[in-house]
Amino acid sequence: MDVITPSEKQLLESRLAGLIANRPVVTNRIAEARALGDLKENGDYHAAREQQGMEEAEIKRLQQRLATAQVVDEQQMEMAKADGVVFLGAVVKLEEVGTGDVDSYKLVGEASNDPLSEHIEVTASSPMGESLLKSRVGSTIRVNAPRGVKQFKIIEIL
Repeated sequence: MDVITPSEKQLLESRLAGLIANRPVVTNRIAEARALGDLKENGDYHAAREQQGMEEAEIKRLQQRLATAQVVDEQQMEMAKADGVVFLGAVVKLEEVGTGDVDSYKLVGEASNDPLSEHIEVTASSPMGESLLKSRVGSTIRVNAPRGVKQFKIIEIL
């Protein structure tokens, strides 16, 4: 089961709405390219059809995800934060044991791939996300990383 935050749900819904709204534009591009004639050597036509296929696949994926995802309750998130428990949507400050490096990580249902994000995004299904979920401030977690086991101390939930 996919667990997402209310803000992630809103982002998914807006992305889906944008793709659905773009359907007529892509259909128009296909029609205009088809009107140019020979479809075998018509690059515009093939590009528009490819775009249509990718967008339709993304629409189906988003609809499926929204239909099956469980949205975390805001009230439960606040209670978990007050109790010092890491939860989905939390921004956590971690110190790597041994190196002393400190970074802030955000536990998310799905990475947004936002290069401007001020936090390192960690999905709940990743090794680090699984270790973080439901751990407490002050505890040390072990993460089975590709380059060996790493340990992080949870300093605070921001």
